[in-house]
Amino acid sequence: MACLTVNKSNLILLKGIEMPKLKTKSSAKKRFSATGTGKLKRNFAKKRHCLFCKSQKMKRQARGTTLLSEVDVQIVKKFLPYL
Repeated sequence: MACLTVNKSNLILLKGIEMPKLKTKSSAKKRFSATGTGKLKRNFAKKRHCLFCKSQKMKRQARGTTLLSEVDVQIVKKFLPYL
């Protein structure tokens, strides 16, 4: 809520005006999460379907999560302003 006040020079001052909230990209919040130290985690790609034609080594190495590279962190943090 904004509060209007008038000072001695008859200028109207607005108090309590805040910048609008930033929106989080829905696609980014589903794909990335933060660790306790603030780093970003991501899942591995190409694990969802057609696994019969992928090598056992690829499927084994794609388990779990990994940390996002520093170059990509700068991009993703723009999409997640409150992370």
